Amino acid sequence: MSDKNTFYTKLKAQLEDTTRFPTDYMYKFIVPSDENQVKEVQDMFNNKGAVIKTKSSKTGKYISLSIVLKIESANKVIEYYKKAEKIKGIISL
Repeated sequence: MSDKNTFYTKLKAQLEDTTRFPTDYMYKFIVPSDENQVKEVQDMFNNKGAVIKTKSSKTGKYISLSIVLKIESANKVIEYYKKAEKIKGIISL
């Protein structure tokens, strides 16, 4: 089993143990500010009722995104993380 699969299996178990779904779930990502990554993250959550806040780093090289979204299940939480990991240079917190 790969490290990512192990991570997502543990995350799913933790979410199911600690969270009652549906719930408002907060995603936090950091992306480089030099390309199109902020728009890619925003597009991923567009038309889903998400509240998205952005903040630039002191140097302006990175942008942090906080996204709050109503999520129905642990599987759905993981689905968004898997979509996000395809974005170049993204860091999930």
